[in-house]
Amino acid sequence: MDSDSSESVSGTRELARLRWRCRRGMRELDVLLQRYLEQRYASAPKEEQRAFEALLELPDPELFAYVVKREQPSDPHFADVIERLTNLEH
Repeated sequence: MDSDSSESVSGTRELARLRWRCRRGMRELDVLLQRYLEQRYASAPKEEQRAFEALLELPDPELFAYVVKREQPSDPHFADVIERLTNLEH
């Protein structure tokens, strides 16, 4: 397997892993997170990708509070990704 093929396979695995992590206990979060993953993640800068992955570690209630703007994340990278998440086209 050449390096392009192995990168493609690892990228496919990574996306599958992230897709699974986007499945949450709240349908609203599922839709927003999966939409971001499909529409933005691959073209996002590495720093934004890392922030998105870190957001997936948050508990659902905290993440939901950020998405509905009930709370503001103190991390500016989180705030940037949340803004992008909530402004994607349906």
